[in-house]
Amino acid sequence: MKLFGSTISSLEKGLNYSVTKGKTISQNIANVDTPNYKAKNVSFKDVFTNAKSAEMTAHKTHHKHINFSNRNEQTGVFDIANFRYHHNGNGVDMDKEQADLAENQIYYNALVERLNGKFNTLQTVVKGGR
Repeated sequence: MKLFGSTISSLEKGLNYSVTKGKTISQNIANVDTPNYKAKNVSFKDVFTNAKSAEMTAHKTHHKHINFSNRNEQTGVFDIANFRYHHNGNGVDMDKEQADLAENQIYYNALVERLNGKFNTLQTVVKGGR
C-alpha cells in the first residue's frame, strides 16, 4: 500500500514530463539562429513507457518500514530529423515553439493546481477537518 496512493506519483511524473518539455522548447528557442540546428521534441509516450517500466523498489527488512523507490527516468527527447525551416539548415519554427511553450505552461499549471488540491485535502485530514 502506498502512503498517499498513486495520484501524487502520477502527478509527479506529469510534472517531470512538463519540465523536460519546457527545457526542450527553451533550448529550441535559444538555438533559433544556430545554423544546422535540429529542433528537438519530447515524446509523451516514450516518457510514460519508461516511467512505468523503470521503477525499482527497495527490499523492506521490517513491516513498519516505509516503501520507497528509485526511478531511472529517460528523457524521451528526440531530434526532428530531415526538417529545415530556415535556409541555413535550422529546423526551429518559432511560432510552433511559442505555441508549444504556452500549451506546456497551461498543462504544468493544471498539474500544480491538482497537486495543491491533493495536499490541501491531506492537510485537512491531518488537522481533523478543521
